[in-house]
Amino acid sequence: MESVVILDRRTDKYTVSADATVLEALRAISDNQARVVFLVDTHGTMRGTLTDGDVRRWLVARTAPDLSTPSIEAANTGFVSVPEGTPVAQIAERFGHGVDRIPVLDERGHLVAVAAPDERSLTIGRHTVGEGRPALIIGEIGNNHQGDVELAKTLVDHCVDAGVDVVKFQLRDMASLYRSGGASSEGEDLGPQYTMNLLAKYSLSVEDMYRVFDHCARRDIDVICTPWDIASADALQRYGVPGYKIASADLTNHELLAHVSDFGSPMIVSTGMSTEQEITSAVELLRAHGAPFALLQTQSTYPAPLKDVNLRYMDRLAELGDCPVGYSGHERGWHVPVAAVARGAAIIEKHVTVDKTLEGNDHKVSLLPEELASMVRQIRDVEEALGSAAPRSLSTGELMNRVNLAKSLVATRDLPAGHVVQEQDLAVKSPGRGLQPDQKQRLLGVTLQRDVPAGDFFYPGDLAGEEHGQRQYSFHRPWGLPVRFHDFRSLLDVSEPDFLEFHQSYKDMDLEPSEFFEPGERLPQFFTVHAPDLYAGDFLIDLASRDEEIWERSIREVQRVVDMTRELRQWFTCDEDPIVIVTMGGFLPDRHVRPEERRPMYERVQQGLERIDESGVRLTAQTLPPFPWLMGGQQYHNLFMEPEDTVWFCETYGRRLTFDVSHSKLAANFFRRPFSEYVDLMGPYTEHLHIVDSVGVDGEGVQVGEGEVDFRDLAERMDRLAPKAPFIPEIWMGHVNNGQGFFTALDRLQAWF
Repeated sequence: MESVVILDRRTDKYTVSADATVLEALRAISDNQARVVFLVDTHGTMRGTLTDGDVRRWLVARTAPDLSTPSIEAANTGFVSVPEGTPVAQIAERFGHGVDRIPVLDERGHLVAVAAPDERSLTIGRHTVGEGRPALIIGEIGNNHQGDVELAKTLVDHCVDAGVDVVKFQLRDMASLYRSGGASSEGEDLGPQYTMNLLAKYSLSVEDMYRVFDHCARRDIDVICTPWDIASADALQRYGVPGYKIASADLTNHELLAHVSDFGSPMIVSTGMSTEQEITSAVELLRAHGAPFALLQTQSTYPAPLKDVNLRYMDRLAELGDCPVGYSGHERGWHVPVAAVARGAAIIEKHVTVDKTLEGNDHKVSLLPEELASMVRQIRDVEEALGSAAPRSLSTGELMNRVNLAKSLVATRDLPAGHVVQEQDLAVKSPGRGLQPDQKQRLLGVTLQRDVPAGDFFYPGDLAGEEHGQRQYSFHRPWGLPVRFHDFRSLLDVSEPDFLEFHQSYKDMDLEPSEFFEPGERLPQFFTVHAPDLYAGDFLIDLASRDEEIWERSIREVQRVVDMTRELRQWFTCDEDPIVIVTMGGFLPDRHVRPEERRPMYERVQQGLERIDESGVRLTAQTLPPFPWLMGGQQYHNLFMEPEDTVWFCETYGRRLTFDVSHSKLAANFFRRPFSEYVDLMGPYTEHLHIVDSVGVDGEGVQVGEGEVDFRDLAERMDRLAPKAPFIPEIWMGHVNNGQGFFTALDRLQAWF
């Protein structure tokens, strides 16, 4: 297109009184996110522009700037503007050199529109449509309400429950729409006669439509509408809908297109039953009026044969319109809209009904409420799966499976420090804990800085020639290291933790602890014990389970952990009872439960705990992430995620928590809540801490400082709320290379803890 400009006629967000203070103008600039406001006098005449850059220059020029100064004193009064009616091609030439919003003024100097470059996006209500955004899903109610306001409201409710973004209706003024004034269909062809009779029977009046719109507002869902004529468009404009849909049948109705364009609101335009020349002509008109718009690929038959749907034409529409494109589906089922999203559709429109057998063309191509909900879920799944074209990175689950399934370079014999690595020193073996086999050539010829026993792994530190001496740390609270029976001695050789946390595997539970300690030995540390996360046969502890066999075994397994903890106490110096950390359960393979379903699950957990002899230990529930990595893939946790019900459990049953920072940060991200709320609410119930970073909603075990956790804020809050709670750095694979990952975390945590 020669010019790509939109004219935003919703000018309120841009205007500020010239008498407003600089501070008030700055707030308006921040609110509208356009980096500029336009200053108008009491008569509405524009007097100047003010950008954040103007404010900075004004501040720098004054030794003691006063933000209560009238904003006009900091404004640019020699601003760029264009008169109303200026062709958009000429407006486009004025952009540049920092100017990306141009005021459009009438002959009296009043602001009537704001011209801006079209960024191939548009905003409808609270939803922005365009590249990199979730698809806007429209529940098309149309006339499927059968002329019944209450049914229309019910359909709105179903759309809300299904998770659509916007609902859409149609409005017709029969008197202005049809040549007979809508009074009679006699003399028309059979098709128009059938359609007119349906519309006369099932259309809603303007007043009734307003009532339905009011219901949409109460249900907190945005609503758009298709005006089939200018009278209907004006009625919608009076109500103030946030966007308009133009039906395929009106693509060539340039009078209606121009009329709606001049409202300055976003438009979604269907292109069914239209030629490419007609599409191009409509696009030229929309551009000339500066309308923000999107085009929909549509096959205007009911139902549409799949061979005619032609999703690939969306690519051509994007070229013709230089705008967001989407798909309006009239085929049976919902698999085609899902495919359209995979092909880049930014908007999906699909009809909804309560009964496919009702009278009217649209019902048989509509989705029932449960089908609409399935379509929404699958579209969101596909969007999540599409990801990005950024350089490939390994997911947390892949990293875990890589350790289990991949191979490493291992030593074929005992290699002393100072040895130069040779070909015969290396073999390729599973698991993938160390250097990958493709690093073999880099490792050959390296002088080792440590002893490498036969069968042990090589690590990146060996390539760098790193040397590690004794580790010394000082923290405000007790600190420890995650260990296993087989490796705690080696970690004690290079560090002096306050305590050890034994992370048990199910095989560790069958070991005899006395084999790892000297008779009469009393280590100067205390200790904690973490119950196994996974047992043979893919069994997981689940004290919330309604399956009696799983529940009873879960009770037995927790009791075994408690019993072993009591046995271990003879080898440690413990002034207080050792802490036991348990993942209590409440997970499902395929879904998260509703909030109201959680309390009975917590009650079931407590019933199981009451069967356990906890004497001599402090049994704690670990806070949990929304998507745990178990058995090579993701599950769905439901308990000990949101702070309110977690705190309810603690207060009701006198329970304490092991607050896992990574897990709870992931849960906060999932629920779109500040992590600080989680810390503040659960901190007072925290007996123990697992400190580790995280990313997104499932990236757990991340090295400290390499994720999203604000550790300074966390430390300040925990120092106040749980000052005595001990902690370990629970970095994933932190134990390899003699605990290098743990020590890196501890080095970093010293700055805050």
